[in-house]
Amino acid sequence: MDNATNVTMVKQSISTKVNTTKNSRKIYISLMKFFMALCVVITCAVTLFIIGYVFVKGLPNISWELLSTSPSYLSGKIGILPDIANTLYLLIATILIVLPLGVGAAVYLTEYAQNKKLVGIIEYAAETLSGIPSIIYGLVGMLIFSKSLGTSLMAGALTLVIMNLPTIMRTTQESLKTVPNGYREGAFGLGAGKWRVIRTVVLPNCIDGVITGCILSVGRILGESAALLFTAGFAHTLNGFFSGLSSSGSSLTVALYVYAKEQGEFEVAFAIATILMILTMLINLSATLVGKYFERKRSI
Repeated sequence: MDNATNVTMVKQSISTKVNTTKNSRKIYISLMKFFMALCVVITCAVTLFIIGYVFVKGLPNISWELLSTSPSYLSGKIGILPDIANTLYLLIATILIVLPLGVGAAVYLTEYAQNKKLVGIIEYAAETLSGIPSIIYGLVGMLIFSKSLGTSLMAGALTLVIMNLPTIMRTTQESLKTVPNGYREGAFGLGAGKWRVIRTVVLPNCIDGVITGCILSVGRILGESAALLFTAGFAHTLNGFFSGLSSSGSSLTVALYVYAKEQGEFEVAFAIATILMILTMLINLSATLVGKYFERKRSI
């Protein structure tokens, strides 16, 4: 009888401990879910507040005259058409240079390079370069590119190439690594050469990573100001594409800084900020649609 009583007491004790553990786990999980939901709410609220505040302040100040004219210090007229054109020139020139370089470097390091230690060192260097402040890139660009090319949009574009090259390279590399080796082996089994396998099998299956790198790079190009102040200058002059690349010019972010900090034109600064946000959204939407197009094409 005593043994049966002891066994019952032990079972009750174990059951109590198990229930206590379950209850504590439920409380812990509930608290973690609450804090995570709170973080989501705070993040979304802050983001929406900033976007809404900029749009409310900026949209009423956007006019056709502001978008389609050049500034004139004689008449006191303010226009940002040269700044919009310079931003597009910088964007096009940077992407045309950095995209082949970044994708080519990623393909070589992932598909061709045999020395894994050297590859690891290069990857570590690329990740380190991604965290360097943009002001340092601006100083390097001023000492290297501006001395040879002068203060020009091309010097700014080359500086932006150095800034965005690690991003393009690393995102493409990670995307290449996700392509199953079975795809490569199947293509090799059919008699395809190394480059043909990469061009027709590997790259089409990692287009998402390339687009992701482009989106990140475009966002950084549109939002960069510190590096461009040292390399591209802040002239509000409207030029053609090739003549603009060889001359000094102000991007939208630099113009925003000049109008807000130097001239105190906060209405114009908020209008430029709104335009930058709209441009970023449009470019991200376009890149997403392109990614979905290639995804549908790949699934057919």
